[in-house]
Amino acid sequence: MAKPICFLFLSFSESLTDEIARQPKAAKTRKFAQVKRMLSPNDARLKANKEKEAKMVEKKHQEEVKNMPQVASSLFFKYNEALGPPYHILVDTNFINFSIQNKLEIVKASMDCLYAKCIPCITDCVMAELEKLGPRFRIALTTARDPRFKRLPCSHKGTYADDCIVNRVMQHKIYIVATCDRDLKKRIRKVPGIPIMSIVSSKRQYAVERLPGEPLKDYKIGVY
Repeated sequence: MAKPICFLFLSFSESLTDEIARQPKAAKTRKFAQVKRMLSPNDARLKANKEKEAKMVEKKHQEEVKNMPQVASSLFFKYNEALGPPYHILVDTNFINFSIQNKLEIVKASMDCLYAKCIPCITDCVMAELEKLGPRFRIALTTARDPRFKRLPCSHKGTYADDCIVNRVMQHKIYIVATCDRDLKKRIRKVPGIPIMSIVSSKRQYAVERLPGEPLKDYKIGVY
């Protein structure tokens, strides 16, 4: 007669428990001198050490030597003695475009504004910007290639003209900056002794801002 399945399972489980009981037990040894882990007093994660490190960095920053730009010898306070005929006019990209829109010839209109000989100057980065604008601005590019324009070479990387113009007028105080760009005007106004030439669109003529000895105008200067 066959044994029932439940009886076979019980006999197998009993033999398994007996075999486990016969195996030797691992000896439990007590660990001595166990203490909780503590942070070192010099640990960087502590708040006091963080504050101390921040104070050291601030003190080091204060001790750094700050270089102030040398004031040009041609300046008498904000009066620039280096400006005089023939005037060198540093032309921006949008100034050429707005001059064409207002039907102004740059050399003639500049002489009508300043009553003296004017030499328009154009940098390599301004020429590069005009070339990048494509065939739509080919008239502006042709105007910039006029032989009466003085070409100024650039030694910096890239073709961003605003930084180039600001750095150039900070080094040499002999230029009048011709631009209609608001952001560039704000940057040039911070440089003492550099006048700004812009376009009065209502009168279709040029006007100079901050020219030494010039009376204040009653009209708004610039194209906005």
